[in-house]
Amino acid sequence: MDELALNILDIACNSTKAGASSVEIDVIADRPADKLTIRIADNGKGMEPDFAARVADPFTTTRTTRKVGMGIPLFKMAAEMSGGEFSIDTAPGRGTVVTATFGLSHVDRTPLGDLASTVTTLIGGAPSTEFKLRFALDGEEYVFDTREVRAAVGDDIDDAETLAFIGDMIQENIDNIKKGVYI
Repeated sequence: MDELALNILDIACNSTKAGASSVEIDVIADRPADKLTIRIADNGKGMEPDFAARVADPFTTTRTTRKVGMGIPLFKMAAEMSGGEFSIDTAPGRGTVVTATFGLSHVDRTPLGDLASTVTTLIGGAPSTEFKLRFALDGEEYVFDTREVRAAVGDDIDDAETLAFIGDMIQENIDNIKKGVYI
């Protein structure tokens, strides 16, 4: 995948398909530590231990339309290619936490990409799921939570006008933190 935001989208979509009512996405850039951490946590059905042990293998998938699943393997590969690490913590009935760290300044680190579009796509595709995004750079952070938007607009959170507003709001807040820093 060309940007890490697409990996986030893929994994969070898997969360909603696994019955998650809540998905948390943390994107934390720490320039002094030269590290980018992405964590996607859900309260879905979780994975059986034998499946979780094989999930980074592209020939392990729950899909019935094809026999290859590339989302997790590509995310893991992207992390490792930049000198980072990848882990999955999951158990049936407990949900799943996927964490990847990347060398922030590593020449092979995939660009972060468009988080605002990722979140609005997730909301539009799973409007009953609660999504929380935390974006942080060197300790300064922005948190977006669909619960707050729902409190203001009700259940019309997937309305095109509301999604456009959400996307603009997320992008503006991320840009205010990044201040031109490439992530």
